[in-house]
Amino acid sequence: MTNRLVQTQSLYLRKHAENPIDWWPWSDEALATAKANNRPIFLSIGYSSCHWCTVMEGEAFSDPAIAQYMNANFLPIKVDREERPDIDSIYMQALQMMTGQGGWPLNVFLTPDDLVPFYGGTYFPVEPRYGRPGFLQVLQAIRRFYDIEKTKLQTFKEEILLNLQQSAMLQASTQLSDELLERGIETNTGVISGGSYGPSFPMIPYAELALRGTRLSHESEYDAYQACAQRGLDLARGGIYDHVAGGFHRYTVDATWTVPHFEKMLYDNGQIVEYLANLWSASVQEPAFERAIRGTVQWLNREMTAPQGFFYAAQDADNFTTPTATEPEEGAFYVWSYTELEQLLTSSELAELKKEFTVTPEGNFEGHNVLQRRHSEQLSETLEAALAKLFEARYGSNPEALETFPPARNNQEAKTNKWSGRIPPVTDTKMIVAWNSLMISGLARAYSVFHQPDYWALANNAAKFILDNQWVEGRFHRLNYDGQPSVLAQSEDYALFIKALLDLHQASLSVVIGTTNNEQQTTNNWLEKALKVQEEFDEFLWSAELGGYYNSATDTSGDLLVRERSYADNATPSANGVAIANLVRLALLTEDLQYLDKAEQSLQAFSSAMNQAPQSCPTLFTALDWYRYCTLLRSNSDQLTSLIAQYLPVSVYQLETNLPEGSVGLVCQGLSCLAPAHSPEQLLKQVQQSQTRD
Repeated sequence: MTNRLVQTQSLYLRKHAENPIDWWPWSDEALATAKANNRPIFLSIGYSSCHWCTVMEGEAFSDPAIAQYMNANFLPIKVDREERPDIDSIYMQALQMMTGQGGWPLNVFLTPDDLVPFYGGTYFPVEPRYGRPGFLQVLQAIRRFYDIEKTKLQTFKEEILLNLQQSAMLQASTQLSDELLERGIETNTGVISGGSYGPSFPMIPYAELALRGTRLSHESEYDAYQACAQRGLDLARGGIYDHVAGGFHRYTVDATWTVPHFEKMLYDNGQIVEYLANLWSASVQEPAFERAIRGTVQWLNREMTAPQGFFYAAQDADNFTTPTATEPEEGAFYVWSYTELEQLLTSSELAELKKEFTVTPEGNFEGHNVLQRRHSEQLSETLEAALAKLFEARYGSNPEALETFPPARNNQEAKTNKWSGRIPPVTDTKMIVAWNSLMISGLARAYSVFHQPDYWALANNAAKFILDNQWVEGRFHRLNYDGQPSVLAQSEDYALFIKALLDLHQASLSVVIGTTNNEQQTTNNWLEKALKVQEEFDEFLWSAELGGYYNSATDTSGDLLVRERSYADNATPSANGVAIANLVRLALLTEDLQYLDKAEQSLQAFSSAMNQAPQSCPTLFTALDWYRYCTLLRSNSDQLTSLIAQYLPVSVYQLETNLPEGSVGLVCQGLSCLAPAHSPEQLLKQVQQSQTRD
């Protein structure tokens, strides 16, 4: 017997379609039914590759007694946070207010008349354990509280709602000083500089800001350059990277970057590729960085690219070990027993593998081995051959022969397809514009640095798919399911796609060197498309009164408790931080100062948050860096190729064929220009000086 979720497109929702709970998707009908029947809403939010979401689906949400009580006393609603990040953002903030922490699955209880949350938590076990109450007992207590404690309920709701409303109304300031920028860089450099005692996350927005700060001279208690390099080494050498087949896992559960939480998310991989390419361009040229980028692009091309050119969203942490297994196992696709390694490799290969990687008979993950490198030098031919054997054991084919690996789209496909190697994790094959955009930006930057044509081709094809398929009746859409666009775009989709188009425009200046007028026209098209998307972004999500961009459009926010303008960074960079940086870049490229006015107003709108909690919003400080140090360089194609490949983080480039006689380029610092440069050395010196304004 299935419930309503069987009719939905979301893989996450459909995973709950056979639960005995009478789930509803978020909809006007669901909200109206809860209100008409005076049933508190149980709102459960998660995503398809979330491990503890999967656990709760198989335990509490499949329990008949829990389902019977839930169906009789609550109206249960399931939301895929990847479809509706605006809903997720509001109730995650509420949960953090109530409990001091958050995470997924996100489970909150709402009053039906106004959708205000009054209790919440994350994972609830069936029976009391892990210091958590059993879920049925939680449901019974919540229902009693809702029916009896009306005064307490109302007081608590009023407090939560007031806090949510106040958090959405930030106090503006005109103080956008160098001192504020320095404090933001210093604080966020500290975030990635200190030792960790718990899980290790990539935290790329923090690392990117710290890397920017290395060019500026200010007193610091941190060695920012070393901290940035170490973050790259932790990523490229750690167990968070799949050394056999490429791609980065979500995070590691330990402080040593050894054992990952095994899901692979597109958004992490896009950000990490861009960061490692930036490190390389900043002269941190570790061979492990180049190998990790190349391997990630190979994984992307082999497993995460649809025939139409877009990128899939994620791969699960869990996979089935046999076709008859009832439950998947975390990480089984990726780890190796010592006995397996002895069987697959020669004694000399195994000896060298043990020398370079953390491999022992005891293992480092439940008796198995997660591969973690000890060094960052180029791997020997023997080691690469050994890793290729492990690849073949996992996939059933050697890396050279396996150009594409079809996704397992659900558990049924995973268990019934005839896999040559191990049964793979399920891949969520939906297209998310924001996440595709992060990957496009990463590929564009990697192309500019390494000049690999396949990096450019992948980025180009994904961007073209979005441009050709994600507008319906003149409106931009966030998702695509099997060729069908779905859900109107949110602020992160607009902001990150505009950034991706601008990054393609900049990278394409290398593509067109010595090429035809048609290719030059393609370069100009990226900028034209960015301007068109920005126009729609401004029309539907810009806050003229407050500055900054709302999370969702004016005509899609009627069912939201508050209308947020998110500024904090999470697993992805904040939409407003990216949007402000885009505005500065557009002002330079178009000489339209209205973009700069919007950037200034937005920074002022969020300045109180930047002052009070700088560690929450590194991307806003990246935007402030753009605002204060923005540089435009006009030059010929010969100069642009080498300059774009260098780390000049607040520069934009324009191809200029009509330079003053005898000059090689023009550098403009914001609204003023320097004298024409008459040699490549002078041009580089001017650009570098403009990055610091010393």
